[in-house]
Amino acid sequence: MQRFISILFFTLVQIVLPGLSSWNAVWAQDRPNVVIILADDLGYGDLSCYGSHEIQTPHIDRLASEGVKLTNFYANGPECTPTRTALLTGRYQQRVGGLECAIGLGNIGRYEEALALSNQGKLGLPTRFSVLPDIFKDQDYHTAIMGKWHLGEGEAYRPGHHQFDFSIGPLGGAIDYFHHTEPIGEFIGVEMFGDRDFYRNDVPDNRKGYYLTHLITDEAIAWLNQQKGENPFFLYLAYTAPHDPYQGPDDYRENPLHVSEWKDATPGKYKQMVEELDHSVGRVLDKIESQALSENTIVIFFSDNGPTMIGSTGDLRGNKGHVFEGGIKVPCIIKWPGKIDAAIMDDQPFISMDLTYSLATLMNSESTKNLDGLDIIQNLMDRTTIKPRDLFWRKKRAVQVRSAVRSSEGLKYIYEKDQNEINEYLFDLTADPSEKTNLITTHPELLKSMRKKLSEWEEDVQPERLAGE
Repeated sequence: MQRFISILFFTLVQIVLPGLSSWNAVWAQDRPNVVIILADDLGYGDLSCYGSHEIQTPHIDRLASEGVKLTNFYANGPECTPTRTALLTGRYQQRVGGLECAIGLGNIGRYEEALALSNQGKLGLPTRFSVLPDIFKDQDYHTAIMGKWHLGEGEAYRPGHHQFDFSIGPLGGAIDYFHHTEPIGEFIGVEMFGDRDFYRNDVPDNRKGYYLTHLITDEAIAWLNQQKGENPFFLYLAYTAPHDPYQGPDDYRENPLHVSEWKDATPGKYKQMVEELDHSVGRVLDKIESQALSENTIVIFFSDNGPTMIGSTGDLRGNKGHVFEGGIKVPCIIKWPGKIDAAIMDDQPFISMDLTYSLATLMNSESTKNLDGLDIIQNLMDRTTIKPRDLFWRKKRAVQVRSAVRSSEGLKYIYEKDQNEINEYLFDLTADPSEKTNLITTHPELLKSMRKKLSEWEEDVQPERLAGE
């Protein structure tokens, strides 16, 4: 009798397991893979498909020709950490607290609230605010982040606590591309000692000598090779390029960079870094195609904010750190074959937290009811017009505050305060996308209305996390 039961059990296993495997494969095909590629400090005018004549980006151009190029897409912040916070939370980053300015090297806060948190060892994104990885894990996706984190270096804030199965890269804002170290010397009033900042699954790792852009790409390809189709996957590919230090793949030297060399840049070096980034994007796209995954993979490419002075904003005013268009308007491309039309442009105003809302909606996640964005993907599939809404920005650093509101009609109000100096601007982006003509003295009623919008928003996004917690 026992032998009969064993034979029966073995027979059932032989029948059921292949069926389960087949069911898993079908289940995976019904849910798209998702790849988000995030560039670091890449300007609106730094890609040839967005008008650059100096930098050639054929692989990203190809992505644009196979998907939709958004020409009115905004980052949630004019610096690294704020936009990354909004991407993971799907909400205005101001709601979290302490993360509306880039976290400083050494995990230092740069304005009062952030500094209070860093002094307590609590500067970072708490897992309770994180949404993006969770919506995929809830659907049994494989999840990974390759590249820059910049959402807290403390153990409780690292990627592994945010539902990423695999992670590799720096936790902070910038590292030497070869030694993977922070700078040496005094940096914004803080003495830096060239500490290594490179982690694999939240544990320190040493990959000295490996050019960071290439390392991130190679790790992504190795991870994609492990995806066999039983489960769909979410890959967050967060490159550090073209963020400083400005190093190309042939610039290795025996010693790490001193802080005095950190921002040395030439147009030629910057061009080389962007083109290496483009080549890496091409390698990832080729790998997805070679594994016959392209038809069921959503690929999203965008930048976390505008460029530094060495990059290009096209005809836009301002750059990284500013809430003028050049600091927050960035390239964004979305590809989903068979679902989103290829080789089209869309000029509707979107913002990066919309991506999170879109993916949460696609995953049928209940989290959408708490998010601030709207569904870009469905909008692009249907080619419909989005509902009118206002968009907001605010960045704090030390005593400086830079805020902006873009109305649904295309008016934009900017408020800047530094010490006791206050500057205000009012632009009509429809007629003046380069923000050349300040309307503040000629339209006092509009100015009053826009001030009110900004004030009401600031009241609405009071941080849910207090510095004293």
